[in-house]
Amino acid sequence: MFKGACPFRKNADHEESESKSKHCRRDDRVLFSNDRWPSGDLTASHCCDSLPLAIDGMQSHAGLGSEEPYPHGVCKTLENRDMTHDKMTRRSALGAIAAGAAGTQLYMGTLGATLGSASEGTEMKLKGNIKQSVSRWCYGKIELDDLAKECAKMGLVGIDLLSPEEWPVVQKHGLVPTMGMPGGGSINDGLNDKANHAEARETLTKNVALAAKMKVPNIICFSGRRRDKSDEEAWETCTVFLKEAVKQAEDLGVTICMELLNSKVDHKDYHCDHTPWGVELCKRVDSPRFKLLYDIYHMQIMEGDVIRTIRDYHEYIGHYHTGGVPGRNEIDDTQELYYPAIMKAIVETGYDGYVAHEFVPKRDPLTSLAEAIQICDV
Repeated sequence: MFKGACPFRKNADHEESESKSKHCRRDDRVLFSNDRWPSGDLTASHCCDSLPLAIDGMQSHAGLGSEEPYPHGVCKTLENRDMTHDKMTRRSALGAIAAGAAGTQLYMGTLGATLGSASEGTEMKLKGNIKQSVSRWCYGKIELDDLAKECAKMGLVGIDLLSPEEWPVVQKHGLVPTMGMPGGGSINDGLNDKANHAEARETLTKNVALAAKMKVPNIICFSGRRRDKSDEEAWETCTVFLKEAVKQAEDLGVTICMELLNSKVDHKDYHCDHTPWGVELCKRVDSPRFKLLYDIYHMQIMEGDVIRTIRDYHEYIGHYHTGGVPGRNEIDDTQELYYPAIMKAIVETGYDGYVAHEFVPKRDPLTSLAEAIQICDV
């Protein structure tokens, strides 16, 4: 299944030894040849003395002396319970613990019923405020046809990062190929270098036309690695390419999305590694058919402040990816992000695009996926 060279990492300059590399793959395309996957348990702290509780039936943590991790920055304090940071009565503490236990029972019951429905082959019922998708490469051991069947049962609307020959496979199950590839350039050799433009233009032109014909809404592109280029030089070079490319995209109704990736852990030297850099490029290209693929996992590593960033720059974001931090695994309470709050922030911006799960499951893949869908169904 994993054959051939990676179009995203072609002609990469590998400073690190390949013998020390760990590999994660998008289907048959190696993405992270220099990845270092964090290990160990999350040790996020609870917030002060307050008691994080379940919100809208989600996870609950009593917080009193517990060593259980709680997502950073989303602590909810109890109100009207005779509590302050300096004083907490025995009665209010016991009441909080009881409320927390009830919240946990409610959440686990709801999630258990959801996962049970998925395992029994019945369709999961979702609110649908977030149009959820999943990245194919994270489930590369499952045949695409089988994965599409399961995704449809779970209530997903599409599958991300598929090549043109794969688009019909998911479409026959009523799913959308939510992000097409290949597009403009690769992670290592992207649009910030004029030497890559001829090949990138040929590939992007061909696949934007195919995407329009096959009703694929988005095509991915990449900035490429810095290789000592200044931000200004990269902006100018990318803008020249994209100004021309968006003419076809506008005519055909396809959006070109440049992915934001972290250069700290996974993609050393990648240029489009901060949201403001990508936003400036969007402003220069000045087209509704050029947007950013905001990868929540990557941008949490580089900048944090995820919800504020989404609120400030949502008009420049055309697609989202999820993933647990650290490790890019499940998006549950084993990692530091609180995805229900993030999803609610996305909904509040009026976003009507797709949110694709792009985490590597450590447990049973389909069970983890079903859990992630429930977590993000706000």
